[in-house]
Amino acid sequence: MAASFANKVAIITGGAGVIGMATARRLVAAGARVALVDRDAGRLRANVAQLGADKAIDIAADVTNAADVAAYAERAHATLGPIEAFFNNAGVEGPTASMSDYPDDAFQTVQAINVTGVFLGLKHVMPRMRDGGAVVITSSTAGLRGAPGFAGYTMSKHAVIGLMRTAALEGAPRRIRVNSVHPAMVDSEMMARIERDRGDPVVMRDKFLGRIPLGRYIEPDEVAALVCFLMSDDARMITGGQYAIDGGAMLI
Repeated sequence: MAASFANKVAIITGGAGVIGMATARRLVAAGARVALVDRDAGRLRANVAQLGADKAIDIAADVTNAADVAAYAERAHATLGPIEAFFNNAGVEGPTASMSDYPDDAFQTVQAINVTGVFLGLKHVMPRMRDGGAVVITSSTAGLRGAPGFAGYTMSKHAVIGLMRTAALEGAPRRIRVNSVHPAMVDSEMMARIERDRGDPVVMRDKFLGRIPLGRYIEPDEVAALVCFLMSDDARMITGGQYAIDGGAMLI
């Protein structure tokens, strides 16, 4: 039986992206009202139009800016009510380059979005959550092992595990659960950019697929299904965990 989110309120950062939107669709279908947060105001509005204005609101915000984060948390709470679920999902991959060639400014940008953005979200959203709520943070299989050519991304996705574990302990007295999901290659605009950056996109796609024993990229909705399970009452005793969705990629 699908989990119910009837009359529950969720915030999703990275709401203009495919994983954020796939998660929003699942939550809305299960009865939730959702606040979508992203820098891309135009795509946010389009996504809310698809979901229905009675089911979702769009909040344009920069997750690296503390004032913006405090404002999106407050607006979601004031407009929709106390938060039961928070998908702390916004992130970027950064450039593909060896560590010796990795641009300093790009490294800082990746950390600002992927780490500071997650920290600020936890800081400002968790106090506005109902007791017994749930947080899911998007990391990556790159957060569980090394990824040559992605120093900034790999560091950031390791770092959010520390934030997740700390938030899980701090949230426990209020029964707020915090977990992280770790996708491998997702069929998305991000992977298409990585394929182009690494060389011939067709050749690179075949190379990446060779690292996935189940033989295909993960679909955004498959990540969304895991996220929604972790935010549901079915996972009410699961906290502080790291959950790979990788088609077996971590086995090789």
